[in-house]
Amino acid sequence: MKRFPDKFLWGGAVAANQVEGAYLDDGKGLSTSDVQPEGIFGPVINRSGDESYTKDVAIDFYHRYPQDISLFAEMGFTCLRISIAWARIFPQGDEQQPNEAGLAYYDRLFDELERHNIQPVVTLSHYEMPWGLVQNYGGWGNRKVIEFFQRYARTLFERYSRRVKIWLTFNEINMSLHAPLTGVGLPQDSSLAQIYQAIHHQLVASALVVKACHELVPEGKIGNMLLGGLMYPLSCQPDDVFETLQQNRRWLFFGDVQCRGAYPGYMQRYFRENNIKLEISEQDRAALRQTVDFISFSYYMTGCSTADQASHEAQRGNIMSMIPNPHLKSSEWGWQIDPVGLRTLLNMLWDRYQKPLFIVENGLGAKDKVEADGSINDDYRISYINDHLVQAREAIDDGVELMGYTSWGPIDLVSASKAELAKRYGFIYVDRDDQGNGTLARSRKKSFYWYQDIIKSHGEKLKD
Repeated sequence: MKRFPDKFLWGGAVAANQVEGAYLDDGKGLSTSDVQPEGIFGPVINRSGDESYTKDVAIDFYHRYPQDISLFAEMGFTCLRISIAWARIFPQGDEQQPNEAGLAYYDRLFDELERHNIQPVVTLSHYEMPWGLVQNYGGWGNRKVIEFFQRYARTLFERYSRRVKIWLTFNEINMSLHAPLTGVGLPQDSSLAQIYQAIHHQLVASALVVKACHELVPEGKIGNMLLGGLMYPLSCQPDDVFETLQQNRRWLFFGDVQCRGAYPGYMQRYFRENNIKLEISEQDRAALRQTVDFISFSYYMTGCSTADQASHEAQRGNIMSMIPNPHLKSSEWGWQIDPVGLRTLLNMLWDRYQKPLFIVENGLGAKDKVEADGSINDDYRISYINDHLVQAREAIDDGVELMGYTSWGPIDLVSASKAELAKRYGFIYVDRDDQGNGTLARSRKKSFYWYQDIIKSHGEKLKD
């Protein structure tokens, strides 16, 4: 097979807190992202209103979206994954009525997408929640937040049911284990028991809004979103193989609950052995039986795992604390490049769940150089995405049902981990640096025209 299916969705993915800016415009409240201006592992800052941080403006997508969407259309996008900023709709999170100015903004955004025949793929919560819910309720550690999230989700479903048919619940839901404030609104030093209780509330909320989506958006589909953290055994020693199974289960657990409707036995044992006693009601168990329609996930890298903890501590690197694979090259940020791992992961998820899959994040962060004539020759990005798309095509040939591919991010944006603009992902260059200098002007990189050709040819122009 050389050609992707005709209905395959081609596009890119962005997140509100990494592109929009306008962080207090039109009645928006503070979010967890706003009080972590140095990234998801950074300290919480008391915002007085006088200081200025990179994400406050980001790339000003809030005001420049018509130009950016026009560029996406020029590339041939058939879909665009965005997130809605929860604090634009419910500024404190617990209001009875939504903020009309926030809803109207996304109306205008969807109008623009519709004009260009680009289908929106909308994430309900992407690495942020209203800061008021953390301050006043303790984040997802408080069961009441389930109710607030349902109100928020139902508001969106009712408002946009005609225009948005593909929804995602929580972005990279398993990331809560590594960045609890970003994921569930808990302090970094929270206990495992506290984090898993908050995660439980989030999983219940996810299932309840899946049910609400089916009621309010009859033609819609709603999926989960996992960080695809595939691990390989560092060696073929049986202990390493079993340790790798356990490590993969740490993140697959989220998919198991959302796709199978119950807590798996291996997780129940983990809770027993770590003295984690969750408060789970019968109503919770009934709610969890409502499963997602499809599985979406991000894929950037793989890593290795070993039962030798001393070796693990000595060797681990990158954002997920994975042991580097000696057979792979790494990006400038230490993320290992493994296209075949994507095919492996696609087959593994398909075999495990037998539900449609959607690659909603994949891309290469790099320091781009602007030449004297203004061109940017990002052949490294072309090579990276080409090789991953070839493996995605192979997985489809293996029998995997794959809905689409949205690259992260199609336009330069602020990175989540350290709130950097220097780490560029886009096919479109944005003239702004980490010190706030630049005109915010957009320009096309070499990869822009390459991706345009790939989409137009339905993947036939990929190089094996």
